[in-house]
Amino acid sequence: MLTGILIAILPPLLSDATWSTWIIRATVFIVAAAPCALVISIPITLVATLGTAARKGVLIKGGVYAEELAKVTVAALDKTGTLTSGEPVVTDVLPANQSAQTPSADEILQLAAAVESGSEHPLARAIVGLAREKQTAFSRPHEFQSLTGSGARALIDGRWHFVGSPALFEEQFPQAPDGIYGTIERLQQEGKTVVLAGSEKSVLGVIAIRDQLRANARKAIEQLHRIGIKQIAMLTDDNRRTAEAIARELELDLVFAELKPEDKAAAVRQLSQTVGHVVMVGDGINDAPALAEATVGVAMGAAGTDVALETADVVLMADDLEKLVYALKLARRNQKVVKQNLFLSAVVIGGLVIGAVSGVFTLPIAVLGHELSEFAVIGNGLRMLRSQDK
Repeated sequence: MLTGILIAILPPLLSDATWSTWIIRATVFIVAAAPCALVISIPITLVATLGTAARKGVLIKGGVYAEELAKVTVAALDKTGTLTSGEPVVTDVLPANQSAQTPSADEILQLAAAVESGSEHPLARAIVGLAREKQTAFSRPHEFQSLTGSGARALIDGRWHFVGSPALFEEQFPQAPDGIYGTIERLQQEGKTVVLAGSEKSVLGVIAIRDQLRANARKAIEQLHRIGIKQIAMLTDDNRRTAEAIARELELDLVFAELKPEDKAAAVRQLSQTVGHVVMVGDGINDAPALAEATVGVAMGAAGTDVALETADVVLMADDLEKLVYALKLARRNQKVVKQNLFLSAVVIGGLVIGAVSGVFTLPIAVLGHELSEFAVIGNGLRMLRSQDK
């Protein structure tokens, strides 16, 4: 408005120009320079993008996150429940040695199920589930105690029995049965999580548990590489050998293993500082700090905890990793259309302003050009309503 007033009064005051000519030109300028097309070009595109994403099972919680998704160059993926199904199964039950005093595999399973029947941990559910599947009878534990980050113990038939990580038993039994650590290493290199079962006096058996990879996990990783994600990292609280085995199977670039929740957030922060904008994908309570730390946090919706869903900026409603690829491609397409709209708006407004000040354009032409530019950016932005899966 100020520029329009100056255009109207300065030429007549400083030269022999006529007042009527420059007042008309100032009026045309004000109409031509109105930035309606420029202002509407971004929100119309973002609204169409959010609607299209929602129809495809990707809930983006705001336009700013769609814009941030377009900048992502690094993907950090939680293992359990994200790359894997989150429903581990027991694959091996092995006696600690071959002596006559060592319980059989069925007896080891019975003992472990008795201890773990008091736990809600996914690995515990896998052990108890196999025992029930085999119709193995086991007693209820007495004085069950969860050993945070290590395992559990309970009184069975008046004696303490343990089920937990190898580290738990290393502290208690420095002199483990011959060959047991070789067995543990072999199973871990196969991508399995290993827990030991034992009493107060000795290690009795080895139980290997594997959380199956999602059917399309490898395909999703390949697609992420194909669309230009520089590095894909896996974040897990599992042991390093198991994590590295899964990373080799999926052809991941980086592995961060044996992480606590705060360690996951630190790993995401490190990736942000050294590589670029990070998208973090997770589903559990322990993933929430990392989701908050990332450029964009993505939660696996169906299996995700309330904390993860609340913390995340994007939710994949179908627990399908390929939806992450779709979200990234959609965000980049959104950014491309936004840039097209901004360029189109700037060119039209610039042309109208030059024509208005020079006297080439009349008021009807300025109005017509102004309105047509709005329709052009609206039409271009609404192209985001068309879903492009490929």
